[in-house]
Amino acid sequence: MERVALTGKLEFSRLIYGMWRLAEDHDTSVKHVEAKIQSCLDQGITTFDQADIYGGYSAEALMGAALKANPSLVKQMEIITKCDILVDAGRHSGTRVKHYNTSRDHIHASVDASLKEMGIDHIDLLLIHRPDPFMDHHVTGAALDALVSSGKVGSIGGSNFRPWDWELLQSAMKNQLVTNQIEISLKKIAPFTNGDLAFHQRHGHRLMAWSPLGGGDLMGGNSGVARVIDRLATENDVDRAAVAVAFLLMHPAGILPVLGTNTLSRISTISDAMTLKLDRQDWFELYEAALGQEVA
Repeated sequence: MERVALTGKLEFSRLIYGMWRLAEDHDTSVKHVEAKIQSCLDQGITTFDQADIYGGYSAEALMGAALKANPSLVKQMEIITKCDILVDAGRHSGTRVKHYNTSRDHIHASVDASLKEMGIDHIDLLLIHRPDPFMDHHVTGAALDALVSSGKVGSIGGSNFRPWDWELLQSAMKNQLVTNQIEISLKKIAPFTNGDLAFHQRHGHRLMAWSPLGGGDLMGGNSGVARVIDRLATENDVDRAAVAVAFLLMHPAGILPVLGTNTLSRISTISDAMTLKLDRQDWFELYEAALGQEVA
């Protein structure tokens, strides 16, 4: 598995396992969660993506139970988590309205809760989950810098940030933001032309792509995109997921797809995308199918 350096000290596996659906599985036992983690590690997928809100604030604890049962796993992993979304669920039951909170107190409390839930003493990467329209960037930036200084967090990034959100927060921080996790897929191609990808590519930031399979929509149907995916999958003896992910991997920006599935058999084939080599015309055939027309 390819390794990607985000900073001089932080390396991720090129493919990342996303745990946003962990609590939705019919089997959330320690044994089953541990099997998912081990299947990823066996393929060289060492980076795991969490968020405090996943599973109604329960997914971190589910992963943590497996890590506490087998502490050797933590030493083989890089752990990402996120904060700032509050909804009426779990430890935030009673919240009157869904909102974002990028205050110092909330960010620090959220990190402490995440560390406790996962049974770890260090988060490799903390992301602000959604841009906060009520953010005081000086307060938020100082809070994030303090977490890095404390050793609780290794690096900081954004999630769903637009270029102006990134620049605002970065302007108030001593530490460099290292990545932005945004939605990119054959279902969501706008970032290729709306300036999001170009901004980060220009500055040498490595983007992470959430929902690279379009929320599962790219795995079925008979659309133009599906037909091109199917043909390339058949020609290369891989499944649809491998083609959709390879499309992202091929881009020169060096995108890191975040893949989440609860099925062990599918987890075991996630790395197939790394073996698939598309050429430029394959890439544009997929892109034009997603666009619904030829490029101008």
